[in-house]
Formats: sequence, structure tokens, C-alpha cells
Amino acid sequence: MEAGVDLLEVQQILGHHSILTTTRYTRLTHQTQNNAKARIDALMDRIAIGWGKVK
Repeated sequence: MEAGVDLLEVQQILGHHSILTTTRYTRLTHQTQNNAKARIDALMDRIAIGWGKVK
């Protein structure tokens, strides 16, 4: 996943029927967690929200 492989692809590769099984065995490293946070922050910075209205 850290190399960019989608979680659903990992599920298929491991042969899990349920995504819950796959998520049970996967963990985010601090680097991946920080990268995800940075991407989400960048997306949120592009959204302008004002009181009572969305711009």
C-alpha cells in the first residue's frame, strides 16, 4: 500500500473474501499517515466555506 497499491488490490492478492480481514492485517506507518494527512489538508484548503454559504 505504501507503494501506491489500492487496498482492494491487496485484498484480491491476499485472497480475502472480506475487506475487513484485509484491514485487520494492514497498518499505516507514520510516513504514510503523514502523507495521507497532507493530501487531505491540501484538498480541504481548496474548499472555501463561509458562514451560511459555500463559495
